[in-house]
Amino acid sequence: MNSESLSPFKKTILGVQFLFIAFGSTVLVPLLVGLDPATALMTAGIGTFLFHFVTKGKVPIFLGSSFAFIAPIIAASKQWGMPGTLAGIIGVSLVYFVMSALIKWQGKKLLDRLFPPVVIGPVIILIGLSLSTSAVDMAKDNWILAFISLITSIVVLSLGRGLVKLVPIICGIIVGYLVALAMSEVDLTAVKAAPWFALPPSIVNFHWPAFAWEPFLYMIPVAIAPVIEHIGDVYVVGAVAQKDFVAEPGLHRTMFGDGLACLAASFLGGPPVTTYSEVTGAMSITKVTNPQVIRISAATAVVFSVIGKLSALLQSIPVAVLGGIMLLLFGTIASVGIQNLVHNKVDMNVTRNTIIISVTLTMGIGGAILSWGSFAISGIGLSALVGVVLNLLLPQDKEEENPN
Repeated sequence: MNSESLSPFKKTILGVQFLFIAFGSTVLVPLLVGLDPATALMTAGIGTFLFHFVTKGKVPIFLGSSFAFIAPIIAASKQWGMPGTLAGIIGVSLVYFVMSALIKWQGKKLLDRLFPPVVIGPVIILIGLSLSTSAVDMAKDNWILAFISLITSIVVLSLGRGLVKLVPIICGIIVGYLVALAMSEVDLTAVKAAPWFALPPSIVNFHWPAFAWEPFLYMIPVAIAPVIEHIGDVYVVGAVAQKDFVAEPGLHRTMFGDGLACLAASFLGGPPVTTYSEVTGAMSITKVTNPQVIRISAATAVVFSVIGKLSALLQSIPVAVLGGIMLLLFGTIASVGIQNLVHNKVDMNVTRNTIIISVTLTMGIGGAILSWGSFAISGIGLSALVGVVLNLLLPQDKEEENPN
């Protein structure tokens, strides 16, 4: 949908809905690594605004707390403390900036060589499937709530009309939450205790990151996986919006915007941010890819970060309710990857294509990990790297060279 087809009211409702999708993961990461959830919401909103500024407001992407850095942040904080770890995140930004410069220098020719459809297709599929485990883990906390939320979203998406059809996720969450209240599955203690208005603690007690070379160098290799996943996400968003964001505004701009957002997060005391596949899945379902809606999500995140009771209320949503919604969203992302392969007419009768897709998917779904000392790469990052290497090394099949 374009800007003209959405009223300001509808944009606002959709923006809040997209934030609901990103909310659970955005606040979960800081809770797991010992950072402040309200700060994470604020840095997600600020980071998203910075990203949209760099990308000329054209790319409908929301940036939220990155799961890829959970283990590294925990390990680094034990060695250098949280101030030193936050300084190490500056190294993550550096990786994004270097990749941005490299892509700007070499242009689309380099991307076409490294990430043809036979590589990017399975990577997109993995972005959805690799998240499926977390969706199931969240849902199994209470399958009844999960299925009620899921079924509500499906019914609204299938049978809804007008504005209702555009907000299946909000409908699913509201119905799931009301049922959870009836089942006494919601703890409102934190909501009652929370203040109405409060700045995030890290903003009130601002401290500069304690720069040290050790955490800086430690974090640089960790950034490889999110950088590769970033490329996949930009292709996913382009496929959903039916626009080539790699060409305009350019992958070098999206990469630089992501790096700038990470840099801002490190100075404000938040976790590194990354492109959020959850929101992309919601866009795919609602068919709304208007960047203005994502900026409303970013503004809502900043507002929520300073309204204590509202933030606490959102955190009281049972994980099973969110898990039921994720069961739908993550599968949608995987289907976009399949569509990418079909749209680009990737021939599965070609041996090298079969090898690349098979190995990429197997390593990603199987959870392969490559480690060397303190460096480790796994998941989507490792699978994408393997796919790129196979594509470069495997010789062209005769049926590819001469299809006739």
